[in-house]
Amino acid sequence: MENFLSNIQSPADLRKLKTENLTKLAKELRDFIIDIVATKEGHLGASLGVIELTIALHYIFNTPQDKLIWDVGHQAYGHKILTGRKDIFETNRQFGGISGFPKREESEFDNFGTGHSSTSISAILGMAIASQLKGDLKRNHIAVIGDASIASGMAFEGLNHLGVTNANVLVILNDNAIGIDPSVGALKKYLTNVKKGTAKDENIFECLNLNYTGPIDGHDLELLLVELERLKTIKGPKLLHVITTKGKGLQKAEENQVVFHAPGKFNKETGERIQKSNKVQAPKYQDVFGHTLVELAQRNKKIVGITPAMPTGSSLKYMMEKIPERAFDVGIAEQHAVTLAAGMATEGLVPFCNIYSTFLQRAYDQVIHDVALQNLPVIFCLDRAGIVGQDGPTHHGVFDLAYLRCIPNISIFSPMNEIELRNIMFTAQQGLDGPIAIRYPRGRGVTMDWEQPFSKIEIGKSKEIKKGNKVAFLTLGHIGNQVIELIATIKNPENLGHIDMRFLKPIDTEQLTSVFKNYEHVITLENGSEIGGLGSAVIEFANQKNYTGTIKVFAIEDIFIPHGTTEELKKICKIDINSIQNYLADIL
Repeated sequence: MENFLSNIQSPADLRKLKTENLTKLAKELRDFIIDIVATKEGHLGASLGVIELTIALHYIFNTPQDKLIWDVGHQAYGHKILTGRKDIFETNRQFGGISGFPKREESEFDNFGTGHSSTSISAILGMAIASQLKGDLKRNHIAVIGDASIASGMAFEGLNHLGVTNANVLVILNDNAIGIDPSVGALKKYLTNVKKGTAKDENIFECLNLNYTGPIDGHDLELLLVELERLKTIKGPKLLHVITTKGKGLQKAEENQVVFHAPGKFNKETGERIQKSNKVQAPKYQDVFGHTLVELAQRNKKIVGITPAMPTGSSLKYMMEKIPERAFDVGIAEQHAVTLAAGMATEGLVPFCNIYSTFLQRAYDQVIHDVALQNLPVIFCLDRAGIVGQDGPTHHGVFDLAYLRCIPNISIFSPMNEIELRNIMFTAQQGLDGPIAIRYPRGRGVTMDWEQPFSKIEIGKSKEIKKGNKVAFLTLGHIGNQVIELIATIKNPENLGHIDMRFLKPIDTEQLTSVFKNYEHVITLENGSEIGGLGSAVIEFANQKNYTGTIKVFAIEDIFIPHGTTEELKKICKIDINSIQNYLADIL
């Protein structure tokens, strides 16, 4: 039997196929993605859900001349395979391989980099307006956006502008009722009613002056081809509402859409996930946060939990299960999440606002104006801080230390282990004079017996791990465990001191003064950007004190870090143990 996918290196090859062969191609494309992701890992469910839509778009539209943007990019695997990257798709998300998200420098078919959600409508409108200004009125512009992403404020801003233009833009709403976790909010309820045919009011998209079509079955290739061909002839802003199933074609992925968003390795025949290890391991930081929050909230009725669309990833799901009336998933709405927390804080509640480090960037103005300027005691819990691995530069949480340190009133704490995370959460909920950011990495900690009694942490105080007489290591956060590991291998460990700074702000100046007095060399180590981080803070204070010793900063240089495993990326950033050992050998 002929394999159609093997002959496709570009959409031009795809368009040579007869329409009756496209359904067979869809099955081949699904199987190809499942085969690769089963062994190489990656995002799965979102791409499986748009296979027919992907084929139809590239078949009907003249890409890359016609511009196509995939919002977020979790759903773009089929797009990548059909646009010249089939033979290297097995390198997806691997160090030196192709990105897991659309990336402009990777392919002319990737018209816009989309690692964060809800940007596609604004970007495609910008391209469409540019085409108008250049007199190119025939080019089509298409943005594919999910029902979770379109509920974001930025997507609404884009729709609001689009509706008052005559730009040749087609927005395709890929409605599967789920992002990473199930979609939430009033818009989700409205779309559900539209699908049921029970929506009573005028269509919301028509109210925004968009030519609306749908909803239609997003897995009916023949219908998609007909509709896209028709819409191609209609000028101006329009929206096609398609209904899809996330994980389509793999039973386990359809049944458990949250887990199979990014399932890890699995059996491609049965869909059963392959367990990495049976040995007992230290818990993930996110789970320590989640369970500790429940424990504290059961004692303190003022505690509330907030997350923007990441209850599973942040483990706020535990509080949502146990105390649902005080736990809030606000959807993909980081700005709203921060200001919602600020409003709650004004009324005496104790908000724990859990946002991935890279996503807090999207609410920077709210952190400054709505929280810090008013000195409100919001507790920010920044998950996935530092290098996160194979999701790459859009997801590395390496900028938070720098962008938060310059804001007045805010404290910044990074726990070295799970017990410190629990204790700072305990401390913060007892009442602080202002906001605090607690940042911790993706992955597991180091402590098996982490459920220990709480103790209060003194704000701004570091913790001496080991005394020394020549070289002082100053570390911040989980990466400090590398120094403990390193010192254990040194023949003359009496030369080496180690201080866990814990707080970047307020920084422990008393401890720093003692370090400058007693050590010839200072080494700082952090999993964040070199500019504006711990090393910068130490050097600034050293200049004030006229310290004459050497200060070596191990941090992430002024570059965007690619995708790869965390271990690979630490090596290229030179914040791994070997890099520190080599420097230590030179100065000793």
